[in-house]
Amino acid sequence: MTVEIRRGNDRFVEKEDGRLTKHSLSFGERYDPANLRFGPMVCHDDHLLGRGRGFATHRHSDLLIVTYVVSGALEHTDASGTLVVPAGHFAVWRTGPEGEHSEIAAQPQTRFVQAWLTRAGDTASTYEVLGEDAVGLPDGAHLSLIRLDAGETATLPEAPLVHAYVVRGALLRSSLADPLQEGDAFRFTDEPAHEVTAAVPTELLVWTFPRQD
Repeated sequence: MTVEIRRGNDRFVEKEDGRLTKHSLSFGERYDPANLRFGPMVCHDDHLLGRGRGFATHRHSDLLIVTYVVSGALEHTDASGTLVVPAGHFAVWRTGPEGEHSEIAAQPQTRFVQAWLTRAGDTASTYEVLGEDAVGLPDGAHLSLIRLDAGETATLPEAPLVHAYVVRGALLRSSLADPLQEGDAFRFTDEPAHEVTAAVPTELLVWTFPRQD
């Protein structure tokens, strides 16, 4: 049973004209052998793009890529066409063995949080845009968006692995940690359910994963 607090100011930051990216896990030139993955999650990024900026066509293999658009709108293009993901929506891309896509901001100040999960065996690339606050995924993974007003409390679920990320707002100090701010995260392993309370209006992205072999 472990509780790990990952602070947003410890992330690897990339900056270029029109793009700011913050990597929560080891990525690219910032290799961190102690922070390679969390369960099946091998990438957790928070991107801020100017309009027309983003990522030109590139390839992924055998991943499940889940995106939550926080603000603005994100244009996704692959072999099947183009879809625009508005703020407050999720997108789920099963890449297949050789999926190619581009991701471009369709509006100014487009911010999105994206996680990559390892997944082998998919033979076709599919892309879905979802407006729900909860997303059931293959292999027992689950993602929920929790919105809290100031002073409201939520229960982070009991599961073998839980990743709870503060997208916006802040959590009050608790028995688990000093206050968590935007960009901070809990990582729980074999923990019971825990309650958290919002200091201000807050959004949390909460992943649960089954036990990994």
